[in-house]
Amino acid sequence: MDCYTANWNPLGDSAFYRKYELYSMDWDLKEELRDCLVAAAPYGGPIALLRNPWRKEKPASARPVLEIYSASGVPLASLLWKSGPVVSLGWSAEEELLCVQEDGVVLVYGLHGDFRRHFSMGNVGGPGGWGKGMETGFWMPGSSILMPTWVTSNSAGCQSLRWSFSTTIGLQSAPSCWTTVCQDRVAHILLAVGPDLYLLDHAACSAVTPPGLAPGVSSFLQMAVSFTYRHLALFTDTGYIWMGTASLKEKLCEFNCNIRAPPKQMVWCSRPRSKERAVVVAWERRLMVVGDAPESIQYPWRADSYLVPELDGVRIFSRSTHEFLHEVPVASEEIFKIASMAPGALLLEAQKEYEKESQKADEYLREIQELGQLPQAVQQCIEAAGHEHWPDMQKSLLRAASFGKCFLDRFPPDSFVRMCQDLRVLNAVRDYHIGIPLTYSQYKQLTIQVLLDRLVLRRLYPLAIQICEYLRLPEVQGVSRILAHWACYKVQQKDVSDEDVARAINQKLGDTPGVSYSDIAARAYGCGRTELAIKLLEYEPRSGEQVPLLLKMKRSKLALSKAIESGDTDLVFTVLLHLKNELNRGDFFMTLRNQPMALSLYRQFCKHQELETLKDLYNQDDNHQELGSFHIRASYAAEERIEGRVAALQTAADAFYKAKNEFAAKATEDQMRLLRLQRRLEDELGGRFLDLSLHDTVTTLILSGQNKRAEQLARDFRIPDKRLWWLKLTALADLEDWEELEKFSKSKKSPIGYLPFVEICMKQHNKYEAKKYASRVGPEQKVKALLLVGDVAQAADVAIEHRNEAEMSLVLSHCTGATDGATADKIQRARAQAQKK
Repeated sequence: MDCYTANWNPLGDSAFYRKYELYSMDWDLKEELRDCLVAAAPYGGPIALLRNPWRKEKPASARPVLEIYSASGVPLASLLWKSGPVVSLGWSAEEELLCVQEDGVVLVYGLHGDFRRHFSMGNVGGPGGWGKGMETGFWMPGSSILMPTWVTSNSAGCQSLRWSFSTTIGLQSAPSCWTTVCQDRVAHILLAVGPDLYLLDHAACSAVTPPGLAPGVSSFLQMAVSFTYRHLALFTDTGYIWMGTASLKEKLCEFNCNIRAPPKQMVWCSRPRSKERAVVVAWERRLMVVGDAPESIQYPWRADSYLVPELDGVRIFSRSTHEFLHEVPVASEEIFKIASMAPGALLLEAQKEYEKESQKADEYLREIQELGQLPQAVQQCIEAAGHEHWPDMQKSLLRAASFGKCFLDRFPPDSFVRMCQDLRVLNAVRDYHIGIPLTYSQYKQLTIQVLLDRLVLRRLYPLAIQICEYLRLPEVQGVSRILAHWACYKVQQKDVSDEDVARAINQKLGDTPGVSYSDIAARAYGCGRTELAIKLLEYEPRSGEQVPLLLKMKRSKLALSKAIESGDTDLVFTVLLHLKNELNRGDFFMTLRNQPMALSLYRQFCKHQELETLKDLYNQDDNHQELGSFHIRASYAAEERIEGRVAALQTAADAFYKAKNEFAAKATEDQMRLLRLQRRLEDELGGRFLDLSLHDTVTTLILSGQNKRAEQLARDFRIPDKRLWWLKLTALADLEDWEELEKFSKSKKSPIGYLPFVEICMKQHNKYEAKKYASRVGPEQKVKALLLVGDVAQAADVAIEHRNEAEMSLVLSHCTGATDGATADKIQRARAQAQKK
């Protein structure tokens, strides 16, 4: 243990700090770090380097090279810089590299040097010429960029707000330093001009003064905001470092460095969920850790080293090494500090003595159990294991925890199992070839999903899948998602044929849940591989996902086939409307002829929306039957003039003749004759005849007293006598012209008989007239007629005379009350006599 704490350095009485090596950097740098623009992403992220020839007095003849490395120094990308002078580099939360040029254009690159997009935020050089030699920085999760006359806060969506501080506060020279602070979830710019500090937001600018600042300050040389944006450090030209809250309302402490030279870098160093109380300051040859203690920790420092603030410490990399400086976690301090009697320290010693088969193991264990601190000791060892970087020490602490668990009855195993899983994942990604030196605290803050995303971004698909399977993550969140990313990367490999890529993707993915072949096909199409996209869509089971992409790729006919196969009419309509706008009319109709279902659906659409298009469809198909029906509907729907309607009907009749539908053609011609006749009747008689049916026209003539015209109309249109008699009978009864009705009944023998006369008269409640016709009704309907006029007795006599059982039963059903009792008895006797015979 004594050896283990050899690299611990106390800062006051309450904290220890240690620095250990993460990697030995094997990168082959052609330039010193101090001669490059450097940007390192947090959470063990990548490092970007760009040699900066624009700072030299004489520009280099060769163009600079932008290089991207993993945290372990493994090259990820290298590209020749062909754009304008760059003033700063920075990383976004999505690990995209932002390169800010002097002209305000920001170029965004991926982790592997692929260009993503660009946007502009104004001229960094500006009218005042501050662009050269001024500091530019970034704020996560978006970024902030200070420019000579503008401060721009840029979010992930590349929306920008600009504030002119040169006009607002009347600056005559460039700020000495600046940073971004967050107050009430709003970004503000804190900048220093001489001895003054100004806080800017999108609407105002206000001067601020740090509380308790030592007197004599004439300039602020450096600023640093903590990783959580809760605290702020200011380095003054007097050599003092002021530390306080980012709101500048409370002072934490102040430290005198006795060095007045401006530091190269100044960053905060603290552990999560604890008091932020230390700042790391770097000069050319010295690294100093200062806090609320009167003394500081000093390390030798190489001029070409670089500081990267992290959630729980500071990464320090140079040409040869990559180290991590942080405050020793509480659990580790409790266990490993000299002469510690903490439960975890005793348990660790007990386990080591147990491996030596020494009785001291029992003594240590009893001492812990007597104090009732065995559960606390196990938990301390588990927690300390998470904060250790070296696997050997992790195993030692976990063995101690496992040893202690054996003597506990009800210690929940979840924390132990989870820690073992987390450490196995962390050790895998910390490997030199992976190069993501996450600490346990960073891993928990980042979450496993984001870590998987970063592995996918590095194209480490096998490792990501192994982690998903090891942690047993749901397929949709784990393996399926990673395979989808792999497939999207696979389609970008243009040296492999479309057939081979499609087959490889299908063999790997199969029917994996949560994987959308349409998304992969969209990526292939975006890469210019249309045929590959079509092959991939063949594996997509959802037509609703296939069709939109096929339309986007201008494969409309194939999209139509897929839509028809799906049976989704809405999808078919979508494709049809797209085809209509894309093709000329002739090609569109020819396409429809080859797809009967689509043609039928489009006809239905045209019937409600585009009648002229429907007519063109019928004409192209030589469908004279439907064309005739179309003209008949059109004659009533759109044309009011009789001449136009007759002309439309004539066109319909011609179409029916071409369709060899004689009946429809004759019926259409009869309708034309009827329309002309109805117009003539309106002109001669007045009233409304147009658009009446033939029967209604006859009835209207009869009601108007035009019996001869009605009879002539019946002869002209060959209305059968029975139908004419019915029409005339009904019309005269409605007029209650009983005298004319009687004359009509005697004009000749009725083709419909006289029972209808009885029924119509009774319908008009005229029993008197009904009795006239009841006597003329034929024998087979005599009983029914007598019953209609209420003559039950006579109806009984006729039924008995006919000896008809059905008629006698009908009469009996009408016998009600005492008045018909004799009639009923009479019928019963007749039925009895008939049965005897």
